[in-house]
Amino acid sequence: MTELEKKQSGQIYDARDPELRKQQNRAKNLMRTYNGLPAEDIEERNRVLSELLGRFGKNARVNQPLYVDYGYNIHLADNSFINMHCTLLDTAPIIIEESTMIGPDVKIYTAIHALDGAERFWLEPDGIAAVKTYTAPVKIGKFTWIGGGSIILPGVTIGDNVVIGAGSVVTESIPDNAIACGNPCQIKKWNPPLKSQIDQSSETTALSKKERND
Repeated sequence: MTELEKKQSGQIYDARDPELRKQQNRAKNLMRTYNGLPAEDIEERNRVLSELLGRFGKNARVNQPLYVDYGYNIHLADNSFINMHCTLLDTAPIIIEESTMIGPDVKIYTAIHALDGAERFWLEPDGIAAVKTYTAPVKIGKFTWIGGGSIILPGVTIGDNVVIGAGSVVTESIPDNAIACGNPCQIKKWNPPLKSQIDQSSETTALSKKERND
């Protein structure tokens, strides 16, 4: 089994593997290119994101700057939005479903290390220590809003129609329709079940038409 296969399946892997380093370098270079593009160059920004991410959905948007690890493990569905200064360390898949908003400065982590310090490293014969890593994916459902400055830890699933308050640390999975916040993030109240379709008022329709004409 390759180190990539170990990484993707949640087993302990060696991040020094040349193929993994090559993948990381590619992502970092694309990330640097993306973050340096003019904000108004939407076509080129979308092209780079399509190359960097595992999925870049229709009408999805990512504000600059964005920070990633591998890129290909990030799956951003249609109509979703990632605000500026977000860090998605995608050693494992990070799945963001449709019409979900990620606030600024959100951090999503998927890498895990042993709690015991001695178990956290390999020690080579020459005395060089290397970090042991394994991974757990993160999934965020549709029509969910992650407030700015939140941190989502490895292995967490956040359901549909959820609101996570700004600055929360999400250590455990959150079910559909929950409104939650805090460190650790805890459910405070509930949203009504998600509607089957998005309402569109005449005012919103008019604004959209005006924006398109602009």
